[in-house]
Amino acid sequence: MFGPDITFLGVEAIDIADTSALTKADVVIVGAPFDGGTSYRAGARFGPSAIRSTDYLPHDGSRPSLALGVDALRDINVVDMGDVEMFSGDIEKSCKALEDTVSTIARHDAIPLILGGDHTVTWPNVTGIANAKGFGKVGVIHFDAHADTGDINFGSLIGHGQPMRRLLESGACRGDRFIQMGLRGYWPEPETLDWMAEQGMRSYEMTEITSRGFDVCLEEAVALALKDCDGIYLSVDIDVVDPGSAPGTGTPEPGGLSSRQLLDAVRWICYKVPVWGIDIVEVAPGYDHADITALLANRVALESLSALAKRKRDGSNDDSWKTKPLLEGR
Repeated sequence: MFGPDITFLGVEAIDIADTSALTKADVVIVGAPFDGGTSYRAGARFGPSAIRSTDYLPHDGSRPSLALGVDALRDINVVDMGDVEMFSGDIEKSCKALEDTVSTIARHDAIPLILGGDHTVTWPNVTGIANAKGFGKVGVIHFDAHADTGDINFGSLIGHGQPMRRLLESGACRGDRFIQMGLRGYWPEPETLDWMAEQGMRSYEMTEITSRGFDVCLEEAVALALKDCDGIYLSVDIDVVDPGSAPGTGTPEPGGLSSRQLLDAVRWICYKVPVWGIDIVEVAPGYDHADITALLANRVALESLSALAKRKRDGSNDDSWKTKPLLEGR
């Protein structure tokens, strides 16, 4: 919708109405160019185009991973359906169109990888997964500086500060299986925190992550999200990363994760547990510097895809790749 008609790094384009293409797909890239839910700086509607295109390598549909020894864009069937048509002036229609698209992909047992867009889109994304897999059967790991559990903002029930409340209210995801990583700053207020506690939500604020260790908190979070659930939805707000490494976002908050921590985390999650859906949101290229935020988001997508490819190839969760020398066995 907002940029050149290209696919993610040159992978095959498909029509979402082509059932045979969906049946063969392992992962379907979905653009969700919507920022009608932003409360501060808009511009995330340009995120999908930036994430698809920002790379210094040829857009040839191939990206061999040094760490994992796979080429995700060739070893699994990754396709790109383009953008869902979304209108900033009609938030409910936009969300419904995205929900229907994600449901269609999930019902064909493919993994939707949604490129946002502001964080409003996680509400229809997870609902679409739940429509296909069952309400209450999907746990959510949510990387973000902000809880996104507000109620009404500027007179609206729908927006990027409220998707997680709308999602839990719908029953698509259980509150005690909704785990947040990287929260910090000066919002939400006590009333919203009380509501979160009533839902049984677990949030790892950056002070706890720093004190206890990121790996410890991450393993604990995944175990909580998977309890009584069959799969994980991974939602990555790029502002979970410190704005020194990801300035191109609408509501930056100092003191976040490093780029390396985020990349390692999404790789580990996508390799170790069954992932049913992924979104990468809040990339606003207009506020970026030298494309570093768009490139990070592109690499979050690639790390996720590479781990999914290795999981499918291995059929197990062998962690030897973490310490294996690069050239061993070549």
